[in-house]
Amino acid sequence: MLKPQACQFDSIKTVLLPLKQPFLLGSVFPFSSPRPSFNKARNNSKLVYFTRDIKAVTAGTEKAVGVKATVTVKQTLSSMANFGLSRGVDVIQDLLGRTLLLELVSAELDPSTGGEKETIKGYARQVSKEKDGVKYEAKFEVPAGFGEVGAVLVENEHHREMYLQEIVLLGFHNGPVHVKCSSWVHSKFDNPHKRVFFTNKSYLPWQTPSGLKKLREEELKLLRGDGQGERKWFDRVYDYDVYNDLGDPDTDLSKKRPVIGGKQFPYPRRCRTGRPMCDADPVSEQKTSVLPYVPRDEVFSEVKLLTFSINYLYCSLRLLPSPTMFCGSNLLRRSIRMFWTRDEEFARQTLAGCNPFGIRLVTEWPLKSKLDPKIYGPSESAITKELIERQIKGYMTVDEAIKQKKLFILDYHDWFLPYVEKVRNVEGTTLYGSRSLFFLNPDETLRPLAIELTRPPMDGKPAWKSVYTPSWNSTDVWLWRLAKAHVSAHDSFHHHMISHWLRSHCCTEIYVLAANRQLSEMHPIYRLLHRHFRYTMETNVLGRQFLINADGIIESNLNPNKYSVELSSLAYSQEWRFDHQGLPADLISRGMAVEDATAPHGLRLAIKDYPFANDGLILWDAIKQWISEYVNHYYSKSSFVESDEELQAWWKEIRTVGHFDKKDEPWWPDLRTPQDLVEILTTIVWVCSGHHASVNFVQYAYSGYVPNRPTIARTKMPDEDPSEEQWKHFLENPEAVLLECLPSRIQTTKVMAVVDVLSCHSPDEEYIGETIEPSWAENPEIKAAFDRFHGRLVELERVVDQRNGDKNLKNRSGAGIIPYEYLKPFSEPGMTGKGVPNSISI
Repeated sequence: MLKPQACQFDSIKTVLLPLKQPFLLGSVFPFSSPRPSFNKARNNSKLVYFTRDIKAVTAGTEKAVGVKATVTVKQTLSSMANFGLSRGVDVIQDLLGRTLLLELVSAELDPSTGGEKETIKGYARQVSKEKDGVKYEAKFEVPAGFGEVGAVLVENEHHREMYLQEIVLLGFHNGPVHVKCSSWVHSKFDNPHKRVFFTNKSYLPWQTPSGLKKLREEELKLLRGDGQGERKWFDRVYDYDVYNDLGDPDTDLSKKRPVIGGKQFPYPRRCRTGRPMCDADPVSEQKTSVLPYVPRDEVFSEVKLLTFSINYLYCSLRLLPSPTMFCGSNLLRRSIRMFWTRDEEFARQTLAGCNPFGIRLVTEWPLKSKLDPKIYGPSESAITKELIERQIKGYMTVDEAIKQKKLFILDYHDWFLPYVEKVRNVEGTTLYGSRSLFFLNPDETLRPLAIELTRPPMDGKPAWKSVYTPSWNSTDVWLWRLAKAHVSAHDSFHHHMISHWLRSHCCTEIYVLAANRQLSEMHPIYRLLHRHFRYTMETNVLGRQFLINADGIIESNLNPNKYSVELSSLAYSQEWRFDHQGLPADLISRGMAVEDATAPHGLRLAIKDYPFANDGLILWDAIKQWISEYVNHYYSKSSFVESDEELQAWWKEIRTVGHFDKKDEPWWPDLRTPQDLVEILTTIVWVCSGHHASVNFVQYAYSGYVPNRPTIARTKMPDEDPSEEQWKHFLENPEAVLLECLPSRIQTTKVMAVVDVLSCHSPDEEYIGETIEPSWAENPEIKAAFDRFHGRLVELERVVDQRNGDKNLKNRSGAGIIPYEYLKPFSEPGMTGKGVPNSISI
């Protein structure tokens, strides 16, 4: 570690500060953090001198430069909540002007020794206190030969952590030096290591100034940790683990869940906490009374946490079960309540609703299963060519429809079928394999043609299949409605656990871990990505604690119940590929687009009026153009990419550690050229921003009215091996049978409360392309590129408004149709149905 340079005291004033009143122990605030005991603090405290200025020894120099450091510390509840005896010691430190110890680090080595130059130390004292921040100042005399300041070391003399926003050094001939912090600084009594903050200049590893190389390496080593022990709340360690924390077998053996991640259940990795293992299951982590560890700078801000907590409490109280539960709240779109039974709306939502990632083009006929027919029954679908041509009513043959790309499908047959028997052994739910077929009308809208529900051989019974179609016959009408409810529940599960959780939340945690472990804070790619990781890890911890955990929201409200995460593991194993996560590649992989150099964005869509794809491709192109300009600025030669050891280690760790279970797949992209890097980074940024926004902030508009998009179908179809009594009940009261199939009132309450909270923007939300990173603002070329990026996003807002007003685009406009605004970049706080945050922040 760097050695502090000796200091001499100037303008020393000695003051004795007796305590007039005792300080109270404890805290009245709910968000206080653990802290050392007062005895420990007292043993480490001394009566000290108050120094207004601290000068570095300048022997051997001709001229020194007077420099003032201004530190901005954000006022937080946790920083104000300590009224114990240790607070008294902190107050004394403030009065003595010894709140923060700063050390200026030279970017140059000492030519006489070849080692790092001694740092210049100075204590910062409080000079002002405002509503949103406290200002501290320190004064230094910097020798003429000290060189450029490359970093500032900070030691927090308080017993409480502080949130440093920025350090500005004034007095240098070349102008001020800015150091963005935006980080919690632990108390020296919790952790003796000083925090290091590099200046806003970005350096590739080989460009690192000689005086900063060792510090750069040491900081990364600290962030990686040693993989041992339980992490403490103030730690900033990023490490990997499997999902062995979803169950709670010590409380109830029925809550035991398998380890997700590994050969049996492949999965991305999560952040390691190091918690002890359960007594009842030695491979599962114990549950704790507080939230599991998250690296300190990844937690919610107090504004975010308060907003989240209050919203959830308010929604839960407002939506207590009542006879009018399905009427929803005043915020629900009335059109959904009126339209939910219509086939046109059922089809439209596959393109402009909660899950625009499910629909695929039909490319071959007949439809066939890839599962073993000896176990799961006949492989060929019961949806016949004759049935489809009868539904099309002679408009064209099936072969012609496939050739002209007119048939589309939601295919959850092979994915669900292996779990049907397991799920049916759980009380209060059921499951089928399903296929839903749609026809593309001349006006670019979809029309549902048929739904096939399948039960494999089980309980001594043969396989059961049934096909349902739109009909005017009353019995068939109700069977069709029930079939649509089952398919909606299947698609809802795909939305929540695959499109949303797995493809955005779960996979992004790997990118957060790898970036913090392998890319220095001063690396330009780290500075590009960092804003896109805000709040993601804390959000995921909440998800593991309350959503995908044993008996959590997902298990108790979705069809697969306790097998929900296992099914997402199956989808990850069979379908997830990094090279398909970018929007163009995703569309092509589902047959929803083909490459066409003459078409907008280089793609020709299979459905021209595909709101998600149309708006998403503009956002994708804007992101890619911005990242291209950014990358090419720093990597002017291809060799720079291959020789960047931090960048290569980052990409290798994503592939071989974060996605360990897929490390040998042949489809992983190479990282050899700037173009490779642009594609990889654009994919990651898209997943964190546009992809997540398109499946998250849409939820309450459609899922908030549960009959429109049920999360679970609780009962089997009335015509599946019914008894005489069951069939009679259906014929006499089909509406009651439908209500019995839909979620219960308590399930409805939970789902509405959760999707309400998840659909809201926090007051401190940061939207894509809205504000510039301070380090970019100091670079004219990067600033100009960002300004162009912002301009493209403003133009996207205009285009979205124009499209929503176009009466020819029937999937996003018309009487009672919810306009498609989910990829409009900017928004106000609250539930707005628009806005693309930088990150997966909820």
